[in-house]
Amino acid sequence: MREMKILALSVLTMMSCMVNAAGVPTLKEMVIRANARELIGTANSANEGTVLKQQLDSRTVYRPGELLETVPGLIVTQHSGEGKANQYFLRGFNLDHGTDVRITVDGMLVNQRSHGHGQGWADTNFLIPELLGNLQYLKGPYYANQGDFSSAGAVSLSYVDKLPQGILSYGLGQQGFMRGLVAKSHPVAAGNGNVLYAVELLTKDGPWIKHEDYKKFNALLRYSQDSGATKFNVTAMGYGGNWNSTDQIPARAVATGLISRLGTIDPSSGGESHRFSLSSALQHISRFGITQMNLYTLHSNLALFSNFTYFLDDPVNGDQFSQVDKRFQSAMNVNHLWSHRIKGLEIEHMVGIQFQNDVIDNGLLSTKERKISTITRRDHINQNSVGLYYQNSIQWLEKFRTVAGVRSDHFWFDVNSNLNANSGKRYDSMTNPKLSLVFGPWAQTEFYFNYGSGFHSNDARGTTSTIDPKTGDSISRVNPLVRSTGYEAGVRTAFIPGLQASFAVFRLDMDSELLFVGDAGTTEASRPSKREGFEVSMFYMPLEWLTVDIDYALARARFSDSEASGNHIPGAIQGVGKLAIGVDNLGPLFGSLQWRYFGKRSLVEDNSVQSHHTVTLNGQIGYKIGKNVRVMVQGFNLLNTHAHAIDYYYASRLPGESAAGVNDVHFHPVETRSFRVNLMANF
Repeated sequence: MREMKILALSVLTMMSCMVNAAGVPTLKEMVIRANARELIGTANSANEGTVLKQQLDSRTVYRPGELLETVPGLIVTQHSGEGKANQYFLRGFNLDHGTDVRITVDGMLVNQRSHGHGQGWADTNFLIPELLGNLQYLKGPYYANQGDFSSAGAVSLSYVDKLPQGILSYGLGQQGFMRGLVAKSHPVAAGNGNVLYAVELLTKDGPWIKHEDYKKFNALLRYSQDSGATKFNVTAMGYGGNWNSTDQIPARAVATGLISRLGTIDPSSGGESHRFSLSSALQHISRFGITQMNLYTLHSNLALFSNFTYFLDDPVNGDQFSQVDKRFQSAMNVNHLWSHRIKGLEIEHMVGIQFQNDVIDNGLLSTKERKISTITRRDHINQNSVGLYYQNSIQWLEKFRTVAGVRSDHFWFDVNSNLNANSGKRYDSMTNPKLSLVFGPWAQTEFYFNYGSGFHSNDARGTTSTIDPKTGDSISRVNPLVRSTGYEAGVRTAFIPGLQASFAVFRLDMDSELLFVGDAGTTEASRPSKREGFEVSMFYMPLEWLTVDIDYALARARFSDSEASGNHIPGAIQGVGKLAIGVDNLGPLFGSLQWRYFGKRSLVEDNSVQSHHTVTLNGQIGYKIGKNVRVMVQGFNLLNTHAHAIDYYYASRLPGESAAGVNDVHFHPVETRSFRVNLMANF
């Protein structure tokens, strides 16, 4: 009986952590596992895990979003310099700016639906790395508490409630880099409360001929309280940034000497963005179980100025366009977890509801040097959704348990467009089952079999539009919700002391692919697709001062229908490999190295054009000056590779070329080698 109670507590704790990945944050003090990477007996698949704060702190990242590369198999890159949301690649997907990977920060959904630039836009530039407590990830559509955008996976980042010491950090580096941070927490005299604040300022030019002139401001203020059975926090965040874009450039322009590989065709492109949020999280434990609630509201505003085709459409004024997005987003997530015993079986339950509302104003405008010339479309969107889910876990035998769940989502779309033919209202719903079978452990090894279906939503404008606002041609409305179906088998082992390893093979079918259209600068619903592949990851700590983190993934992505153009999915990732080595607790010295392999990708459906692979190496070395002061040197692209961060293939037109344009590879180069020096003090 005692063992069953311990099992129930551990499962409830793990379920609590999983809810964090779904968008209802666990208050960190509730995580009572001795080793957060030790998932034997609690994980539901081979592809879920936790990245600890120490691992996040040891990573050398050029931009905050690259912290997500601690997720095995996930690549984070950029096609337009700073300020813009990153590009994500995972499980055979080119996820563009976040189409099928769900990202939450402190329970707030980062992906923005019906976004002006692309569906699922996930901008993580507001992250302050020093405040992150941990990162949790889940892959595949096997989890009932996962909703929109989670078919490939879900990543949850959580901020700490308090810091052991204040942080004062100042960094200088090449490429115009300068960053300052101050962060500290204070106990409140009332007894159980704590106040945390942080302010960050950053500027950076990058290696580009036209400096990015990126300027960023970040601030956070949090009040948290721990009354034993009840914990809660209230958090305000603010972010602002503006920059000059360094969009992808045509290979022929570099080959002919028109521009250098660090140059640009349209130097007036750029953007500005801001984000303000107010959120709260509550957790209460009683004899009835664990109740969690997350409530937040945020306002964001983005204006992008891009030119991907140069003079293809307008040989006089150029093809620059602006995509604007202004929104107010509100959400509430509530769930309850409890356990009980029936005929000798210990059963754990989780039930929840997730509500979200987005009030959006976005538009597509033709511009020249950031000045509006014509309006292609403007839309006001009111989008609502409700997700209901239930999941239970039953330990049938000592070495066999099941996790079964069901999720039902309901979406309402209301679009008011400047073109009446594209206005309208739509409703759609979808119910998806989930099932995991877990066998073991034997010798600290478990085996998993997973099945589940999930979905992503399409842009609300696509669900009501019947006329292309640019050409006037008739178009078909897209389905509001698109189903995905996944299958997976995997194994996780901790058989060797100090080693955590997992291996999985998977398949994922999509009823409709969300595909990035390079010359339009947005995403659109495309053909059905399927992906098959495997992933392996290992975390090894052979010595107290040495950690080794390695992962490799290989996927085959194809359209599943038949068309003469071919069945390769443009931009879909194939092979991904990463190796991170960290050294600490070795006297005053500490450091790390990160090697990353970003494999070749088909750029067109018939596979006649491919990208090259990319290999990068980043690292850092530091020295502890006493207990409270550290100095650190960071190096980026240490091999000084001239590889590409990302590639596309489409038609564009340079001055003097034919009106039909030229099909060409358009690429964004990896930033050249650079170094930064950081001084950090605790107070």
